[in-house]
Amino acid sequence: MALRTMMAVLLTAAALATGQAQAQQAPARPAIQTTKVDGTNNVYVFRNGGHQAMFVVTAEGVIATDPVAYGKPFGGQQYLEEIRKVTDKPVKYVIYSHHHYDHVAGGKAFKEAGAIFVAHHKAKTRLAKLMDPHTVLPDEVVGDKGRTITLGGTVLELSYHGLNHSDSTLVMRLPKERIVFIVDTIPVGSVPGRGMIDFHPLETEAFMKKMLKLDWDRLIPGHPGPNDRLGTKDDVRAQLKFLEDASAAMKLLAQDGKCWDTAERDFKLPQYENWPGYASNLPFVARRYCGLWGRGT
Repeated sequence: MALRTMMAVLLTAAALATGQAQAQQAPARPAIQTTKVDGTNNVYVFRNGGHQAMFVVTAEGVIATDPVAYGKPFGGQQYLEEIRKVTDKPVKYVIYSHHHYDHVAGGKAFKEAGAIFVAHHKAKTRLAKLMDPHTVLPDEVVGDKGRTITLGGTVLELSYHGLNHSDSTLVMRLPKERIVFIVDTIPVGSVPGRGMIDFHPLETEAFMKKMLKLDWDRLIPGHPGPNDRLGTKDDVRAQLKFLEDASAAMKLLAQDGKCWDTAERDFKLPQYENWPGYASNLPFVARRYCGLWGRGT
């Protein structure tokens, strides 16, 4: 018996040692990473922690998007340095996806380097009221009818589709590369979270249907998808179905007079339990749909 116990202890110790060795050998995920999009010559994804931006290198300069440096004092400078590892061409434009700080704060280094900042006109109006010291005010605005930027043979379409995650979201489409950059409104393969706080549910469903009609193949999201993969139209369909299911489930609870506490406690979507973020983010989804169907907001 003592021998068996000793052997079990030794085997357990060996297993722990092996696991520790494997953990030590596994490279840590870098805080900052730049990756060229497969199948393109000039489209890159810049990641800073859990936020992502797109930049495009052209013969006449760089079109960058969101500085993604909220709470990261040197994040914008690091983004610029990452671009300079790829090209020595100047950054001509920085385009804001929408007005939320976690995506647009931190652009000072780009401004000092001479970049022109562009955003939807509602984003500029909002940012001008708040005057965040870490967020550069846009130099130029995009109207509701959109705008096309052409630089060094690259065409980038900026389009506006009304309310969704915000009232100032721009969809950025590279028609030649068949790529779109859409931030926050369409998570890739995961349950939406804190961003639900100012989310417009019914309008977002309509927005997603519009995105399905646009001509594109791959979606760069503002937050990394599972294994950093890009999105497809199937991801849009899946996210739309998730919202429709969430809305229908909460509508029944809310119209039965159970919002807030009872409805939020009873709200479950077990068919999505395997999605990343289900346990941590479902309460945000519940609260937003309780607001819609329980309060009309």
